[in-house]
Amino acid sequence: MPTLSTLLQHYTAHPQAYDEAFTQPGQTRDPYRTLIEKLAEFSSDELTFRQRASDATFLSQGITFTVYGDTQGTERPFPFDLLPRILTGKEWAYLEAGLTQRVQALNLFLYDVYHEGKVFRDGIVPYDLIASCKHYRREMRGVSVPQNAYVSICGTDLVRLPDGQFAVLEDNLRVPSGSSYMLANRQVTKNVFPRLFKNYGVRPIDQYGMALVNMLRSLVPNVDDPTIVLLSPGVFNSAYYEHTFLARQMGIQLVEGRDLLVHDHVVYMRTTSGLKRVDVIYRRIDDDYLDALAFRPDSQLGVKGLFNAYRMGNVVLANAVGTGIADDKAVYAYVPALIKYYLSEDPILANVETYLMDDPTHRQHVISSIDKMVVKAVGEAGGYGMLIGPHSTRAEQEEFIAAIQNNPRNYIAQPTLALSTAPCFIDGQVEPRHIDLRPFILCGQKVTIVPGGLTRVALRKGSLVVNSSQGGGSKDTWVLTD
Repeated sequence: MPTLSTLLQHYTAHPQAYDEAFTQPGQTRDPYRTLIEKLAEFSSDELTFRQRASDATFLSQGITFTVYGDTQGTERPFPFDLLPRILTGKEWAYLEAGLTQRVQALNLFLYDVYHEGKVFRDGIVPYDLIASCKHYRREMRGVSVPQNAYVSICGTDLVRLPDGQFAVLEDNLRVPSGSSYMLANRQVTKNVFPRLFKNYGVRPIDQYGMALVNMLRSLVPNVDDPTIVLLSPGVFNSAYYEHTFLARQMGIQLVEGRDLLVHDHVVYMRTTSGLKRVDVIYRRIDDDYLDALAFRPDSQLGVKGLFNAYRMGNVVLANAVGTGIADDKAVYAYVPALIKYYLSEDPILANVETYLMDDPTHRQHVISSIDKMVVKAVGEAGGYGMLIGPHSTRAEQEEFIAAIQNNPRNYIAQPTLALSTAPCFIDGQVEPRHIDLRPFILCGQKVTIVPGGLTRVALRKGSLVVNSSQGGGSKDTWVLTD
């Protein structure tokens, strides 16, 4: 059996990045000490066997994702790393406070945008920035949202910087995905390391499904037993596994647009016993496709007349229509100011330094040092529409420079970050890989965050891209009770 030093012989810490497990070679951080010691009991072959068993579990349970445009097939097992990412209870309390503060400010901002617009008059956010956002919905002006919870489900991406501090990389507010993988990772990790997990003092996350359905119920407090459904685009959607998984977790019906209809501005679900009124829709369809009468007339995914029923208060949508303006990567740059403006508090979690390309000074600075920047299209997700300067060719840089100059509003830029690294089991060895963290924030009558989240991993050596569609994977996130 190899010693621990053999398993770690290729573990070379990134010179700039914060390492989650080690302060320096051979010096283990306290939360990871037991895990690292436990690894000494395993051979490479044993860990490889457990990795393969985990992969087989994911595949047999249909835990997959879809890469659009992939010519090798649509379904892929979700890449999973055996070794958990570990956070202390103190670290989690700090993150929880910062995320709660952030989602509260974002909901106040969305209410203000669609009602009084004070944030524009007071010069906190320029009106043109919102008016030019492709996710701004003028149809939402003056529409009441239950509990003023525009954002009911939020997945905020966090990174740890070289100094050990956490920062927000972006907010995902439209139809955030990944919570099912968070839950699946936990179940598989418990099977891989049952005794270790039991003795480590890890806080549970199994209550997420119940917390989610309770939050959705809280949006209709005047209905004793509301009918809640999850609206999916269907089996060909990249996150369809998650839709089925969460519907089962919550004990609610999974539906597609064809399963619903609107009559007299009320939404009904077709059932074998007749029509049944629907009170809450957890929708996993973008605004554009929700209602062919209100938005894209060519949509076959949504329900005709749904938006009118929603506007009249006869059904609740989570998340609310029009939340995408706060998902815009240019609006992201203003969130610290929004927290100060709406809550009269300093932001707990910092933003990553961000350059707005419609600012001439920012634009010139980014163009002159584009080889050191990460450039992102403001409305894209999944790692698409992005340039990582240090890993790009000059031709790719020139292409992005031209795109920025042609449409500055569509891009932001950030310095290339040395994301923190964590131990991962790669090809029979334990090696560091860059990671981020996506906790899931639920907001109804109150804010609830299960202790953990989806730790995403850039599995390719040297890569900073954690998205599964770009070669990334994930691992379980352990928050300790300490």
